[in-house]
Amino acid sequence: MIPDRIVDEVRERADLVEVIGEHVPLKRAGKEFKGLCPFHQEKTPSFCVVPAKGFYKCFGCGESGDVFSFLMKHLGLSFNESVEKLAAREGIEIPRRDARPEEDALAPYREAVAFAADFYQRQLREPRAGERARRYLEDRGIGDEAAERFLLGYAPADWRALRDAAHRHGFDDQLLETAGLIKRSEKVDEPYDRLRDRLVFPTTDVRGRVIAFGGRALGADAKGPKYLNSPETPLYQKGNELYGLAWSKGAIRKEGAALVVEGYMDYVSLAAREIENVAATLGTAMSPEQARTLVRYAGQTLMLYDSDTAGLRATFRSGDEILRAGGHPLVVTLPPGEDPDSVVRKGGREALAPFLDAAVDILERKLQILEERGFFEAVDGVRRALDGLLPTLRAAKDPTLRDIYVDRVAKRTGVRRETLEQEIAAESPSSRRAATQRVESPGGPPPSPRTHDPTERLLLLLLARDPARLEQTVDLIQPEAFRAEVNRELYDALIEHAGRGGELAALETGAAARSLLDELLGDPVELTNPDAAFIDAVEELLLRPQLKRLEELQQQIARAQGQEQDRLLAEKIRLRRLMAEKAATVRSVAARGTNRWRK
Repeated sequence: MIPDRIVDEVRERADLVEVIGEHVPLKRAGKEFKGLCPFHQEKTPSFCVVPAKGFYKCFGCGESGDVFSFLMKHLGLSFNESVEKLAAREGIEIPRRDARPEEDALAPYREAVAFAADFYQRQLREPRAGERARRYLEDRGIGDEAAERFLLGYAPADWRALRDAAHRHGFDDQLLETAGLIKRSEKVDEPYDRLRDRLVFPTTDVRGRVIAFGGRALGADAKGPKYLNSPETPLYQKGNELYGLAWSKGAIRKEGAALVVEGYMDYVSLAAREIENVAATLGTAMSPEQARTLVRYAGQTLMLYDSDTAGLRATFRSGDEILRAGGHPLVVTLPPGEDPDSVVRKGGREALAPFLDAAVDILERKLQILEERGFFEAVDGVRRALDGLLPTLRAAKDPTLRDIYVDRVAKRTGVRRETLEQEIAAESPSSRRAATQRVESPGGPPPSPRTHDPTERLLLLLLARDPARLEQTVDLIQPEAFRAEVNRELYDALIEHAGRGGELAALETGAAARSLLDELLGDPVELTNPDAAFIDAVEELLLRPQLKRLEELQQQIARAQGQEQDRLLAEKIRLRRLMAEKAATVRSVAARGTNRWRK
């Protein structure tokens, strides 16, 4: 029997909209949220969530209740199970005889990471050790209160300061390495700290528990990259987390909008100056999981990335993910050479406000840039412009917003709505060109059907540009890992050609693969960090089977109960460990440029 006081505390602390939003896509409607009812089939939303009063109600089927009853009805849980599930989510302890397998399995990692967070924070406060890091924060206008609020710390310059301190508290090397705190090298005998002489930004999950770290180099003479981040671990999967969300989720929901920035300092700088409805993607392109998380909290997202070429690419990629998740992305344009941190450091929140007020819809921003660059002045320019606009049209999940987009593009380009609708239904510009080739060359062999897979295409693009990378993939990635037949064919041909040597122009393969290779070699896209893109693509292809099984497990766990749920949770933990080990291994292999793979 769970005490009433615990039940009341869980009910009070659980975020009704957040809990239901994990199962039902919700959109703000004034002070309420609406969506399609999960308890009966409907096309028009009649399911209403009222956070101020702590209840939901469907005006179609009549179902209603509080946060506990929702989990009971939707997931088939008992009352005690629903309370326990939410208590674990909110960090509220319930006296019980045994702990859940997942918490047991992750507890050692949580303890190690929590120890590291405390260690880094204490080092920042050390009069001598943390002086340079404190001076850096002071120069950036970040005071002691903000540093404490965001758990900022300092990693000493010593090679094994954290490791030695952790050893004294009973943490062994295997645990520290799996948690991403130390690393190994073939050049030295013993593991050493991953972060050294860096300002440390702890990353937390949505419940506020530290799960990873980012470290910024101090000083212009610092060696290595400006930022170092934790690798993926049993606690941390980079595509699932948004920096600062635990601190900002309330402000995001209150404002009905999320400001998205690229990195730690942008987030801290804004949040420290009372701009609190902000989250950071940590310099990576926004993942579908991150986009869905943001849309659960707010339907509107303002992208505050850098305004250079790389920043614009990231803006549009991330904006399309927001559209696919059912949200509405706006683009904030800052002056050349400025970023969110520099703007608020000079003038505070008042300096940023005009740029936020001037934010425009993502499609409108694309149209503005295309017009500025003269794309609409000639037929071939309009054709190229349309290729850049179609991904956003296809990404728009909301039917009303998509209709507005199609109408806007039709008027601006002069292309008929019917033609645009056909283009949107097509898989990609590449599939459109393949279809054109079939029409123009009816007597020739038809190309193989091509499935648009961004990861497969990216990897093939990198291999086409630098065939030497095949040495790193030949034993890691088998042709069967590619879903699309033409991609498998080209990859297989590249491997055979590498063994014979010579120019790619002499590559022997079928017409479809040859066409794809020519397309890749003529692709004008510039990658800002091809090495990182290569490692990410290899890792994603290798982990596809595990990712598929993980998705199946998530669904099975939601339906299971008792011992069956415990068994599935234990399998999930084992799978997470395997994925973390594979990810670490492939990054090590790719970084060394070898073709070794440990299964």
